[in-house]
Amino acid sequence: MVDTPSPKQAAGIAAAQLVQTGMKLGLGTGTTVAFFLEALAERIEKENLEVIGVSTSVQTAELAEKLGIPISDLEEYPALDLVVDGADEVDPEFRLIKGGGGALLREKIVAAASAKVAIIIGTGKRVERLGTTFLLPVEIIPFGYVTTRDCVANASGSTPYLRTTEEGQPFVTDNGNYILDCKFEQGIANAEQLHADLSQIPGVAEVGLFLNLCDIVFEGQDDGQVITLNR
Repeated sequence: MVDTPSPKQAAGIAAAQLVQTGMKLGLGTGTTVAFFLEALAERIEKENLEVIGVSTSVQTAELAEKLGIPISDLEEYPALDLVVDGADEVDPEFRLIKGGGGALLREKIVAAASAKVAIIIGTGKRVERLGTTFLLPVEIIPFGYVTTRDCVANASGSTPYLRTTEEGQPFVTDNGNYILDCKFEQGIANAEQLHADLSQIPGVAEVGLFLNLCDIVFEGQDDGQVITLNR
């Protein structure tokens, strides 16, 4: 009897089928991406695929190396063929909220460097309006973060919360920055305008709104099947 894969695992396995030998891959961050990396490693071993991965986080780089996936960086490979990453929310226009894992800045740089971006999700991540089921992460510089937080609140109409660790200390990204998680009572009405407004605030390093950076979505289902959505 074959065990039915979890929704996240099913999505990761499906995305691994996009990979062709010779590809330069952007490797996202998070629990769903871990399943993709496992499926990719299996294909590398069985099919002798030759690929290079560019990681979006220290966590992903360590897992990829453990699985035998070759890792490089954007300095050596500034143009990528495919990025596979997760998302916290996906709306009908293929706009995303990302940053739950704290890697949004590097994830956006890598996504923008790629010819194609595939997003892998389990159930419950597709929404009609962004910001309704997940807080919007905004990565900010630690210097003057209280001032930046207040500016973010005023510009967005949201309530920003400084992300903290279990010990109550500020969560620090791989870039040495902090993250504000912003709550919108009615969701985000205009993602493009919000992104523009927040990006202009001094101290904001990146906004967890990914616009025009998603080409295909693999949504795993409870029965192990996968829904594929093309933009």
